[in-house]
Amino acid sequence: MGGIMRNYLLKRIVISLFVLIGISFLSFFLGVISPGDPAELVLNQNGLESPSEEQISKMREGLGLNKPWWIQYMDWGVKILHGDLGISYVSGRDIAQEVLLRLPVTIELSLLALTIATIVGISLGVYCAIHEGEFVDNLFKIITNIVLSIPSFWLALVFILIFCETLKLLPTSSDGSIKSLILPAWILSISTIATIIRLMRNSLLLEFTKPYYIVAKLRGLNSLKLLFQYALPNAILPIIALLGNYFASILGGSIIVESIFAVPGISFMALQAIGYRDYPLLQAYVLICGIALIVITLIVDILIAYLNPKVKMELKQ
Repeated sequence: MGGIMRNYLLKRIVISLFVLIGISFLSFFLGVISPGDPAELVLNQNGLESPSEEQISKMREGLGLNKPWWIQYMDWGVKILHGDLGISYVSGRDIAQEVLLRLPVTIELSLLALTIATIVGISLGVYCAIHEGEFVDNLFKIITNIVLSIPSFWLALVFILIFCETLKLLPTSSDGSIKSLILPAWILSISTIATIIRLMRNSLLLEFTKPYYIVAKLRGLNSLKLLFQYALPNAILPIIALLGNYFASILGGSIIVESIFAVPGISFMALQAIGYRDYPLLQAYVLICGIALIVITLIVDILIAYLNPKVKMELKQ
């Protein structure tokens, strides 16, 4: 089995490397095809509103923009491999340092949202499955439908009005404390909680109808043992895949939440970069989010292959 898993892992790594190369092309060409001349943008940020053609030409040469695109891509790739993400057009600061400053905030927010979604979603999903057809089960069917139909920005405004302005329980913007991340984390996780409740409930109900569970139940096994030792380990596999994709998406897709609550993470950084047309910063953002997605997807695939007996059987064939 070890050799089979090793081959599977190598196959997934090779595929991931090709995907990474594709993402690097996308990140690079984001700056190439973007409107405006980067050299002129840099000069404008330096205080020159109407730079001369000679000044623009010298700046293009300094930035390496006069080279063919494939040489620019190779130069950019070599810098990336050495940890050099370039210099921001707007601030003039090293982008790698800017990312290292903001990334921990986004990771902290994402982990908090992931924890909330996992605990609340799985717990309520299990409860609804055990009490299928009862009042609470039917109530959460309605609640999840409503939650999934509400835009996150509208939900954020309602939560701010209730918990920040009326009850004064939480701050309206980030101040660097965990308390200031509670509300953004709930906004990020609430739609995923609704999805997990549905998926967890349906997965468990499916396991309840399978022969192994029915036989174990007929043998008179304890209901808690039936749930946690037999049904739940099988039912939770789709949840693991969902949570992996969710974590990867919120690492780079929390722009709305970070902007509403002024959370100084990388998504808020990307939004500012779009406003100022800071293309090197956007290139770094796309590349980092792509790498995060690849790594997390790879980890989830390996975890599911290890836990799922069906996948193990497919790997043996």
